Amino acid sequence: MKMSQLSYKLPVVIMKQGRSFVAYSPALDLSTVGKTLKDAQRMFAQAAKIFFDEIIKAGTADEILSELGWKKVQNKWSPPKLVSARAISIQEPIFA
Repeated sequence: MKMSQLSYKLPVVIMKQGRSFVAYSPALDLSTVGKTLKDAQRMFAQAAKIFFDEIIKAGTADEILSELGWKKVQNKWSPPKLVSARAISIQEPIFA
């Protein structure tokens, strides 16, 4: 797969865990962590670039992106659309 430029808007969820920020994208099943929100975003952008560089170099981009739910239309890949990102209450009985 030969490309000169790859440009996508990816859904990225940022969560605060303790003193760190975690950036996660279900479109790539990829996450990073940073000390600040901006740091987590920057780290995620770097990790996504490395991810794409590696799958293109390995010649597995079509296979990997398909497995992640991406769709190829007219030779252009589109990530799955994030429909909702919200907290859902779940109750589970606890047995002692």
